[in-house]
Amino acid sequence: MIQYSLKCADGHSFDSWFQSAAAFDKLAAAGMVACAVCGSTQVKKAIMAPRVRPGRKAVSGVGEAEPQTASAPRPAPVPALASAAAGPGLLSRPSGEVEKALAELRKKVEENSDYVGSNFVREARAMHLGEAPERAIHGEAKLEDARELIEEGVPVLPLPFRPGRKSN
Repeated sequence: MIQYSLKCADGHSFDSWFQSAAAFDKLAAAGMVACAVCGSTQVKKAIMAPRVRPGRKAVSGVGEAEPQTASAPRPAPVPALASAAAGPGLLSRPSGEVEKALAELRKKVEENSDYVGSNFVREARAMHLGEAPERAIHGEAKLEDARELIEEGVPVLPLPFRPGRKSN
């Protein structure tokens, strides 16, 4: 696994994990790597420093082990965003206030509604017509289909994030 610092065409920075460098290249070429903030698929690797973990014991020139000094305290963990590029179970960390707010919104939406995936249009229309029980749902819809729902008077709202997709 490899963690990349990424940047979209709009300048948003975020991190995501990939199985390998080749996996990143393949996903990016297929348009499956998306910005965690705006959803743009024009994403490139950002400049980053490698993460090097020191050994458990530093050895002095004489062959004696010297104790490691304690490293600086780590910052408190931040809620993670599921990244469409990362796939199931892989996460990227929000880096700014907007990303943190989006992560909180996403968490609330996912906790308080049913994910219906590509059946969103059918489910929303059925609820509006009284053919299905009303409930909070979220899913995916093509722009034209969403416009048709709005014209029919079905209350829909676009979400400011992309749903996580299973790659298998």
